Amino acid sequence: MNAHLPPDHPPVQTGRIGVLLVNLGTPDAPTTGAVRRYLGEFLSDRRVVEIPQIAWQPILRGIILNTRPKKSAHAYQQVWTDDGSPLAAITAQQAAKLQVMMGDAVMVDWAMRYGTPSIPDGLAALFAAGCERILLAPMYPQYCAATTATVVDKAGDWLRAQRWQPALRTLPPYHDDPAYIGALASDLGRQLEALEFVPEVLLLSFHGMPKRTLELGDPYHCHCRKTARLLEDAMARPDVRFITTFQSRFGPAKWLEPATDTVLEAEAKAGTKRLAIAAPGFSADCLETLEELAIRGREQFTDAGGEHFHALDCLNAGAAGMAMLEALVRRELGGWI
Repeated sequence: MNAHLPPDHPPVQTGRIGVLLVNLGTPDAPTTGAVRRYLGEFLSDRRVVEIPQIAWQPILRGIILNTRPKKSAHAYQQVWTDDGSPLAAITAQQAAKLQVMMGDAVMVDWAMRYGTPSIPDGLAALFAAGCERILLAPMYPQYCAATTATVVDKAGDWLRAQRWQPALRTLPPYHDDPAYIGALASDLGRQLEALEFVPEVLLLSFHGMPKRTLELGDPYHCHCRKTARLLEDAMARPDVRFITTFQSRFGPAKWLEPATDTVLEAEAKAGTKRLAIAAPGFSADCLETLEELAIRGREQFTDAGGEHFHALDCLNAGAAGMAMLEALVRRELGGWI
């Protein structure tokens, strides 16, 4: 507060700097109704499903939202914790730890692109607390229009409605940043050393996207491939075979390949007995890592003849990941702090 303001001036907080960590999203509960609301928002995003809405919405409302929520709710129930959704709980931990690391220089909060807490609510809370400069930090190492860009879109929607707008910066993709590659190599190496078996294969599974996104100019596929190449070089494990795959296919369209589930089955049938899987494109463990990879992935591998399987943790709020996040945030706040 400015001590020189006239006595009748409304209270105004100014002069602070904010950081808003943003992840994809999660339902509020592992129930059919909550999942239906979440999927309705997520799958209505025109950057996520690039089909004309006049054709897509009848399919979404008439078929998908009447069939998929029950199945997805069951999957969420397999991984739900006492703190709620793993993705939300871990993102909250990352924000809390980053706040301690950054000290009083900035105010750190977190939001979800879909579900709660929302990006508009997060930006509004930071601005109300006096943050005139805000770093919007999408927690996606690899840029994709369906993830990074839609976070910026949502922030833009909020800005458009504000008479007094804060200055906004966006954390760039960090798929090839030495801090990110180093954190992954260190953390995954630590986890591999703790296993009771030495894997023959380390599968690097990234979230899939329709193949047409690559053809339309989205750099996501190239970013994933570069991350995988740099990570393999940094880990320097000639005793382990690295394979890059893409998970979470949905619908009839052609998706980026090879598919994670197909490779798990093929490796087991080809005689691979020991396999570990990591998801370097996810900043925090979530349904796609804890259920799709750790539970269903294990079943796919062992049912096809594999014997030893382990899904490695994401960076989450661990020491390596937090050191990386602090380094990235401090760099992007250059000139502000």
